[in-house]
Amino acid sequence: MILPIFLIFSLLSSTSNAAVQDFCVADLKGPDTPTGYVCKKPAAVTVDDFVFSGLGAGGNTSNIIKAAVTPAFAEQFAGVNGLGISMARLDLAVDGVVPMHTHPGGSEVLIVVSGSICAGFISSSANKVYLKSLKKGDIMVFPRGLLHFQINAEKTTFLDDAQVKKLKGVLGGTG
Repeated sequence: MILPIFLIFSLLSSTSNAAVQDFCVADLKGPDTPTGYVCKKPAAVTVDDFVFSGLGAGGNTSNIIKAAVTPAFAEQFAGVNGLGISMARLDLAVDGVVPMHTHPGGSEVLIVVSGSICAGFISSSANKVYLKSLKKGDIMVFPRGLLHFQINAEKTTFLDDAQVKKLKGVLGGTG
């Protein structure tokens, strides 16, 4: 019984360099392997490898799907390499859609920070659709490998009250 447990533990611990050391900051000059990038030498790691500042500005949604994704994956945010997590900012204009897609390597958590959207996924075992209208403050998880999507079927873009007030001041209007 001990041998199979040892083999399973060995397999799990070898799937990521971060599992056998504190972290594995991506060395983007090295190869991207199925388990992530090779690790930077510890002496070359700085605090900046663990900070990403690229999600503050909205993306350009003037495209056919009226959506923009700003990734914070290992390629952009070296500190998440090997940790099994990543982040991205999704901007959806009115009638914007993120078409059905999947992430075989990980689950996705969606946090609505402004506006409201319709989001859902399809289970593979029951072939059931899980669909929900989400509003500001709602969180939805899409389990690993399941087809999922997001749609902004609202009449407004994701602007908070302060942004709307600024626009009214510039463009005029009271409604």
